[in-house]
Formats: sequence, structure tokens, C-alpha cells
Amino acid sequence: MRLGAGIGRGSPEQIRARAQRLEAAGIDVLWVAELYGLDGVSLMGFLAGVTEKVQIGSSILTFYSRTPTLLAMSAAGVDALSGGRCILGIGASGPQVIEGFHGIPYEAPVGRTREVIDICRKVWKREPTSYSGRYYTLPVPEGRGTGLGKPLRMIDHPVRDRIPVYVAAIGPSNVEMVARTAEGWIPIFFWPEKAVEVWGGSLDTGRAKRDPELGDLEIVAGGTVIIGDDVEHLRESARPNLALYIGGMGAKGRNFYNDLAGRYGYEKEAAAIQDAYLNGRKDEAAALVPEGLIEATTLIGPAGFVRDRVAAYRAAGVSVLNVNTPGPDAEATIAQVREWAEA
Repeated sequence: MRLGAGIGRGSPEQIRARAQRLEAAGIDVLWVAELYGLDGVSLMGFLAGVTEKVQIGSSILTFYSRTPTLLAMSAAGVDALSGGRCILGIGASGPQVIEGFHGIPYEAPVGRTREVIDICRKVWKREPTSYSGRYYTLPVPEGRGTGLGKPLRMIDHPVRDRIPVYVAAIGPSNVEMVARTAEGWIPIFFWPEKAVEVWGGSLDTGRAKRDPELGDLEIVAGGTVIIGDDVEHLRESARPNLALYIGGMGAKGRNFYNDLAGRYGYEKEAAAIQDAYLNGRKDEAAALVPEGLIEATTLIGPAGFVRDRVAAYRAAGVSVLNVNTPGPDAEATIAQVREWAEA
């Protein structure tokens, strides 16, 4: 397994120092988050200039706020600046962000993802931008616009004509589409022992239709890593983030992370967390997060426990283990996890 880590936020000096420390410690992929803050592409370009060999991935760029060709251009730009180290991580995000922050209807995420990937690959191969899909049509079809649009080839020659595309997905249909068409899959709150139960059918169906030229599907998953014996205290740090996603990232009936917790067997607990969170009782929501869910979706505990969790991720097919190392000696933690990952 390779190791990945989020770069986080900070001043240019802080980000540069952090990126170089993580690269020196043996991290293979640096991930840039975007959410609804600073854009991710500019930070990816910055990382290209201050690192030498680590891959630079977006986790994630939403495609609703960008045209497919702009995504292709951005990825090709980062790939050129980094000497072929870009991973284009994309996703649909959620209705709150897309409709509330970007002002765009949250419609047809699965179909749009598939077409975005198709168009990006055409652009990187410098094929004319001629595409007729259900959600995207290039050029603008007759009867709309000025009528002056014509298929164009990318002016620059990309470093690679096939930049790997990883997709964030947890819904059954989306996961099936990812297994069929993308180079990598980025699930959130991945529970290794329940991956087959929750996603096995979707992965099998998608892989059965997968183009052999894509190679094996990369799976990117992981979580917070803290090695220590004070388990109850250390795991408290994971509660607020789980409560935020399960309780606050969406409305009732339209929260993908709440649905996932239910599919893991915590349907009642997920409903209680959401009720508390949406009614402003965030501390209560965090306290309601089941201990079993924290244990299963993080790598927090004694050395033997963390070692076994690393083995569980590997057994579940994870090829890039993401590690968030908030402890005082991140480099030592990364070195230890790398040793276990390579065992």
C-alpha cells in the first residue's frame, strides 16, 4: 500500500514546510481539499513547485462548478507543472454546497460524472471537443448560443494523455460507475470489514464492465492515526467530525453520510445524531457517535490495534492508505505505519 495525506491549510510557508516534511517522511500522495473555501487547483499548483516526487491529488474538485473541459485543463496544468504527478480527484459534493454556495441545481450526479470523465479524456488526447451526451454537449447545439462554436483541440500538449481520475463516491450506483470507468475510488468513512457487504455488489458489477486498459481499481481510504493506550480519550477527537457529516452534511432524507452509517448498522444512532445536530446540539450529537463506528473507521489505539487495522485495510483492497497524523511526532507515526503497510 502507498500512503496518502491531506495537506490542510495555512500560510504559504506553513504549507511548503508541511508538504516537504510529509514527502520526506514517505507520503506518496498529497491530497488537496476544496469544500467551499479556497480553490483546490491553485494549491495543487503551489505543491507542484515545492515538492519533487509526491503525487498531487484533488480530494475533491466538484464538477458542478466547472465545465468538464476546465477540469481537464486544470489537471493538465498541474500535471505539466509537476512533471506528471497529478491525480484528478472529482466528486459531486452535496446539495447544500452545490445549490447553496454555487447556485447550481444538484441534478444527475452519476450521469454527469461519467460524461465528465469521457470529456476529460478526449481533451487530454487532444481530440476535437465534439461530444453529445445527456448532460453535456460540445459545441453548444444548434439553436442555442451564437452558432459560432466549433470543436477545438487543446492548444498545449499535455504531459500525459491519460491523467488518472479518482472519484469520491459512496452511493451504490455511483460506486458501480466508478468501478467501471475511473482509475480510482475515494470512499469516505471506509469500514474494511463491511466493505463487501455495503459495496461489494456495486464493485463487482462495475468491474465486470471495466476496460482492461484501466488496470486495477485503486481504492483510497483511511483515517486519523493516533498510536497510544489511552483509547477512550484519544478517540474523542474523532467524534466531532463524524457528527458533522452524519448529522449536519445534508437535510433529513438527503444526507449521504447518514445513509452510510445506517448501512453500517447504525440507523437509529444516525437518526439521533442528525436530530441533535440539526437542532443545534452539536456536543450531544458528537457524544452519540457509536464507539464501534469510531473504532472501525479510524486507526486510533495501541500499536497492535493500529497494525491490525492497517492489515484490514490492505485485505479490503485499499491501495492508498490515507493517514491523518495529529500527534506530536507525525514523521515517526508515518514511518511506523509505512512499516506495517509494507509488511
